[in-house]
Amino acid sequence: MNSQPPVYKTPVSVLVLVHTRDLQVLIMERADKAGFWQSVTGSLERLPNGELEQPVDAAIRELKEETGLDAADYKLVDWHCAHVYEIYPHWRFRYAPGVTQNTEHIFGLELPAPVAVQLAPREHVAYEWVDWREAAKRVFSWTNVEALRKLGERNNLTL
Repeated sequence: MNSQPPVYKTPVSVLVLVHTRDLQVLIMERADKAGFWQSVTGSLERLPNGELEQPVDAAIRELKEETGLDAADYKLVDWHCAHVYEIYPHWRFRYAPGVTQNTEHIFGLELPAPVAVQLAPREHVAYEWVDWREAAKRVFSWTNVEALRKLGERNNLTL
């Protein structure tokens, strides 16, 4: 019998806040959890050589996969900030046994104006461009709220 060991997600991920200069933010509704809105997110992947993908590369890849946007067309900014959070119990099966926390690196991508995006249908079912404060009310993750708060601070605003 030739069985492969299970492939688990890496407990290191990225969150990319896609926003406009006037702080309209792209939020997307998850396909696997109705009513759960979020920014672009995704785990780092293992490269063919076995090394772990760099966070900036994961951000570029996830942005393209989830929205169709090419980071090279805009300015992707590493905010040099990361949050550690507890993985929701209903998603822990994706990780190796005993893994309960994830480290999420934050990036920003500024666009001149809202654009239509191409969602990955297996990941998201809808998207909206909303004011950053409205986004903070609607996203489900505290780390996403914190990233939105930081977006406001970067623009001398508060939630």
